[in-house]
Amino acid sequence: MLGIVIEYEYSGDEAAWQSAVDTFMGHIDADERLKNKLSYQVNVSGDGSRRIHIGNWDTEETLKYMQSQPYFGEFAGKVKEFSGGGPTATGFKRLGKTVSVVG
Repeated sequence: MLGIVIEYEYSGDEAAWQSAVDTFMGHIDADERLKNKLSYQVNVSGDGSRRIHIGNWDTEETLKYMQSQPYFGEFAGKVKEFSGGGPTATGFKRLGKTVSVVG
C-alpha cells in the first residue's frame, strides 16, 4: 500500500474548508474505479491549527487515474490556497498495520 501525508497550517473560513473537503471526498466515494483501491482521510490537529490529510492507494496506476480527474485538480488548488502557497507532503509505503481498523 502506498500513501501520502499532507500537512499545513490553516486559520481561515472553516465552512469553506469543510465544503472543499466534503466535495473532494464525495467525488472519491462516487468513483467506481477507486472503490477498494484508494482511501482518503482528513484530520485536524488537537489544537485546531494544522490540517493533516492521509491518502492510501494500491498501485501507481490508481494514483495516476485519480490525479487525472478534474476533481483532483480542483481540490489540489484549494489545498494550495488553504495552505498559503503549498503544503508539506511526504510519500510513504506502508510496511505493516494492525488487524483492527477503526472508523
